[in-house]
Amino acid sequence: MEQKEKLIKIIQTLDWRKGEEIKVIGVKDLTILADYFVIANGNSSTHTKTLADEVEYQLSLLGIEPTRRESDSGNTWIILDYSDIIVHIFYKETRSFYQLERLWADGEQLDISEYLIQE
Repeated sequence: MEQKEKLIKIIQTLDWRKGEEIKVIGVKDLTILADYFVIANGNSSTHTKTLADEVEYQLSLLGIEPTRRESDSGNTWIILDYSDIIVHIFYKETRSFYQLERLWADGEQLDISEYLIQE
């Protein structure tokens, strides 16, 4: 699977499961950690866990497994590391605390509107 297809699948899965404020930041020129960061939030710790579980499940159906998954005990943040794409899923207040978009402001903010469900 091409990187762009994987990225689109992640975005659409988060959107389908009602992930909020989905952002994609291109960071390949800034770090060796990944090419893209996908950032989203849920409206509860249960929702946050559901978002991460669904992304992991949908990609596993395509034969793609994360190299690493990390979270805190309360599921207020979960990270799925797919090597070239790192998915950060936060509880809303936790996202405000860490402010990854601000930390990686020099990255390329991708327009993902064409991949989101139109309501």
